[in-house]
Order: sequence, then structure tokens, then C-alpha cells
Amino acid sequence: MKYKQLTLKERYHISTLLKKGWKQKEIAGSIGVHPSTISREIRRNWDYAADAYDYSKAISL
Repeated sequence: MKYKQLTLKERYHISTLLKKGWKQKEIAGSIGVHPSTISREIRRNWDYAADAYDYSKAISL
């Protein structure tokens, strides 16, 4: 299996769809990745102070 990192554009897409109320499985289908990828991405870049996913946190990684 070939792995790839999510692009900033994909991360922004995740952020937008989460704000619209999409489920993780729906977002995964939209982007073309496994639902666990979305779950891990959200967990890694969750901003607890704002109680929201922050795609820009991934830039500093």
C-alpha cells in the first residue's frame, strides 16, 4: 500500500466540510482516503481552546 501525506488543500477541505456538519466517513469519501486517515488528522490537529479542527496546525509539522 502506498501512503501519502494530506495536502494543505485537502486539510482545508476537511475543515470546511466539518464546519458544514459532514461525517468523517463522508469527508473520507470526498477526498478519496480511508476514514481512519480523517480521524487521525482531526485528532492530531484539534485545537482544544477553540474546540475545532485547525488545518493550519499541520503547516508547522
